[in-house]
Amino acid sequence: MDRFVVGTGRCGSTLLSQMLGESPEVTSIFEFFNGLDMTRRFSEEPVSGEEFADLVSQPHPFVTMVLSRGYAVPEIVYPFGPESRYQRSDGLPWLLVSALSRLSDAPDAFFDAALAFARSQPTRPLREHYRAFFDWLTERTGGRVWIERSGSSIDYVAQLKALFPAARFVHIHRDGREAALSIREHHAFRLAVTLSTAHLRGEEPPSLDELRGLESADGDDAIGRQLKLRPDAAHFGAWWTRQIEQGMAALAEIDPGNQLEVRFEALLERPDAELRRIAAFFELDPSAGGWIDRARALISGRPEPRREKLPPDERARLEAACRPGMERLVRTKNAEGVQA
Repeated sequence: MDRFVVGTGRCGSTLLSQMLGESPEVTSIFEFFNGLDMTRRFSEEPVSGEEFADLVSQPHPFVTMVLSRGYAVPEIVYPFGPESRYQRSDGLPWLLVSALSRLSDAPDAFFDAALAFARSQPTRPLREHYRAFFDWLTERTGGRVWIERSGSSIDYVAQLKALFPAARFVHIHRDGREAALSIREHHAFRLAVTLSTAHLRGEEPPSLDELRGLESADGDDAIGRQLKLRPDAAHFGAWWTRQIEQGMAALAEIDPGNQLEVRFEALLERPDAELRRIAAFFELDPSAGGWIDRARALISGRPEPRREKLPPDERARLEAACRPGMERLVRTKNAEGVQA
């Protein structure tokens, strides 16, 4: 069974992935698909092992833009330091941003082994490369099953479904107003949203080379200025709504038995019940090794609402921008307890 956790940006999917990773059965694969070249990652053309290795190891320009200017990104867990191969000013290969760095205390060596495995594979469709690679990661880390989760993966649910027709999807969602404000506070995400909106609206998905071109053409550090900007909250509310509307349309095409709706707020309020519900859906043993107890301990409290601190006029604009997306969630029959 192919298993995925999908959601918008800043929806709580990172926490859920960490929780599921506490199960001794699970190899939790973080941030795999969302940093791959959007023009290549879901291609139907067969690719060689060398081409696959190149696809999964390219640095992502937004990561480099943010790290090289001294900003922190919590999802990047690669251990920069004097003993590590890469430093913050380097182009960090995408596999090392989070996926491999969460699965090994020696990510550089793990990266070398992963690329050697990828290069050794025959020419075949990407779906077969991905499954073989995920199975290799699972075997190497002692799991029984893999679960992939990437930020903003709701954007490409339709492509995941086309690549993995029988996959099961947990869709985790959060109050759109809080998700939007969390996106605004996240340096890499804020940059991605603002640059994508400003430069790429209405165009085909940009390649990594095109994104690198934004930096190479930046003679007066416009990227640095963008990182310092804090656009109106409604800008991010509209982005969140677009993600929800597009993603829910794609989920509507998936067999209801292969999808499960989970609210981030419910996961915080009743973690045991929600994790048991997710475990049943993903066919995991909820009692294996006491993992639910460890998963519950990862909750550090409910985030303080940000929207209450907004000026009234900006809050009203945010509410209006998020309302269509939140109403779309309400109309989903198994989106339990969503409030618009």
